[in-house]
Amino acid sequence: MAVRKKVKEKINSITLLDKYILKQVVEVFIMGVCVFTSIIFASDTFITLIKQISLFGIPFKVALMMIILNLPQVIVMTIPMGVLLATVMTLNGLSLKSEITVMRACGIGLNRIAKPIFVFAILMSIFSFFINESVVPVMTKQSKDLALWALGQKNIPDGKQNFVFKELNSDGILKRLFYVGYCEDKTLHNITVLDTSKDGTIQVLQAEEGKTSPSGWDFQKGAVYTVGQEGKILNTTLFEDSNVKFGLDMSKELNKNMAKEMNFTQLMKFIAKNLNTLEEHQKNVVVIELYDKLALPLTTIALVLIGVPLAITPPRVRYNRGFLFSILIIFAYYLIRALSISFGETGALAPFLAAWMPNIVLTLAGVVLYYKKVYTIE
Repeated sequence: MAVRKKVKEKINSITLLDKYILKQVVEVFIMGVCVFTSIIFASDTFITLIKQISLFGIPFKVALMMIILNLPQVIVMTIPMGVLLATVMTLNGLSLKSEITVMRACGIGLNRIAKPIFVFAILMSIFSFFINESVVPVMTKQSKDLALWALGQKNIPDGKQNFVFKELNSDGILKRLFYVGYCEDKTLHNITVLDTSKDGTIQVLQAEEGKTSPSGWDFQKGAVYTVGQEGKILNTTLFEDSNVKFGLDMSKELNKNMAKEMNFTQLMKFIAKNLNTLEEHQKNVVVIELYDKLALPLTTIALVLIGVPLAITPPRVRYNRGFLFSILIIFAYYLIRALSISFGETGALAPFLAAWMPNIVLTLAGVVLYYKKVYTIE
């Protein structure tokens, strides 16, 4: 009963002012997240996936599913943008209509005006952290598994006999010729590969069977013959298992997001167990990702802290500068973020600072501007 009473008191404490401000904030927030998500998809995610389709031959339906699976990762990035846009547009609009001045005249200070916005920002930070912890790792892993499955299935015409694959180099000249006797249950049989990529010699690979993989074709039980220009066999190598890279190796590309496939606890355990076995660059990447899993959701609060004082303008200003302010702040934040992470990955900046530097800069600037604005609202 006591808990229910406290909850009821909290709900009743939400005033008409809070509802009035929150209504505008939520409306602009939803619009902002949709717009920014669309922009990032169009300019980055979608283009990257289209590139993967063209380079690696992933079917369109699979690529479309990968786009959907990448959506939560993009939303985590756009939630802070949406909250900032909502904050600045709402408060700037209230300033233009002199409503901030009226509130001040009634004894309502900036802290009270901004209270519902900060509460909303905290809730969105928690929501963003939840998505980043529980949804993004699962979706990223599924997207990778889907791509690997598609790559393993491509170019495998089940039931077909006596067919050929060609691999050309960047100049359009034949690099390798793959001959397959027949295919059954996605397994290739009676394979011959003619490799002309090395000057002066030709390599001929013969194998009993093989399968495709993201990095190429895996062959079993065969031999590789090196043939000279005069047609004489210079060398013969027998093998039980052999891999021939066919085109570009997408497995390495997909493994770049390995850290995003784990939540904070999983990544912390992975680092504790494998840190000493990783290369220096990869070590920096995974540690930065660990810190970033905490820093990114809190970006929402840091952006609001700097957005509130910048949004409140004198009544004599007769145009809404909210959208322009939002874009400039977002640009500054992601520029600092890109630079700090880049320096962190190369080892020029400590991983902790690489992940937290944008929030530190925004918070310090926000505290100074907010403090000044509390006592200097015109």
